[in-house]
Amino acid sequence: MSDQVRIVEVGPRDGLQNEKTSLGVADRIAFIEALLGAGLRTVEVGAFVSPKAIPQMVGSDEVLKGVNHHPDAEFHVLVPNEKGYEAARAAGARVIAVFGSASEGFSRANINCSVAESIERFKPVIARARSDGIKVRGYISCVLGCPYDGEVKPQAVVGVAKILWELGCYEVSLGDTIGVGTPRKARELLRAVAGSVPVAHLAMHFHDTYGQALANLYAGMEEGVRVIDSAAGGLGGCPYAPGATGNVATEDVVYMLQGMGIATGVDMPKLVAATNEVSKLIGRSPVSRVAAAINAKRKR
Repeated sequence: MSDQVRIVEVGPRDGLQNEKTSLGVADRIAFIEALLGAGLRTVEVGAFVSPKAIPQMVGSDEVLKGVNHHPDAEFHVLVPNEKGYEAARAAGARVIAVFGSASEGFSRANINCSVAESIERFKPVIARARSDGIKVRGYISCVLGCPYDGEVKPQAVVGVAKILWELGCYEVSLGDTIGVGTPRKARELLRAVAGSVPVAHLAMHFHDTYGQALANLYAGMEEGVRVIDSAAGGLGGCPYAPGATGNVATEDVVYMLQGMGIATGVDMPKLVAATNEVSKLIGRSPVSRVAAAINAKRKR
């Protein structure tokens, strides 16, 4: 184990876009500022998608413009197509993310096209971004299981990951969208994908539906992965995956890493304060075990 892990905070995008309560631009900016204040330096802040499809992400251009003045932070935005890319670039995006699925069923339910068709959609986006000097991160959904197709074979994930890497994505984030993975399966998947994408350029994006996310992350770290996606308070879910809970909570990840002597640069009390504030706004308690424990201590 190395002494440092990079956390990609996805709460303001992947978290909030799956919450029933939509937050306005000012509240989302305040949330991001609080996360930065807690020491997080890579934050996914919005998505340039159809407002009808995902109304929670309306105003992502204003959110990005509202936080882009931080020189020591990296802000990511999701773009599904060239129209989204043009809007993101106009808003000052320096890092974008494209996404595909490892399963046909999820791809059709989520973006109404096949896996192959989704690749054709994001090819020109990646090409334009690279030409413009904008970094591109690639997401793959359903790497350890699909709500429609069931088990997903590692080679299906390898195929999409290899394409993203060869097209020019600097990092490929592997998403257990419905949180069904276990440590052995996570390890086998990462070993398979590392044959096509260097492990230093892989990230883990695990949901915690069955309570396995931390164990899966630990298994992945044993394989050499050093980038973890997480959401403050365990925000999120998936509208196309019934029963799936949110991303693994950033507080829980930080607590585990700090207990292992691994640096995160995160101030836990400030992180919990940010989580508590956004939780009040969306009207529900944090899913994070660590946030719940710290909040309970404070009430004594």
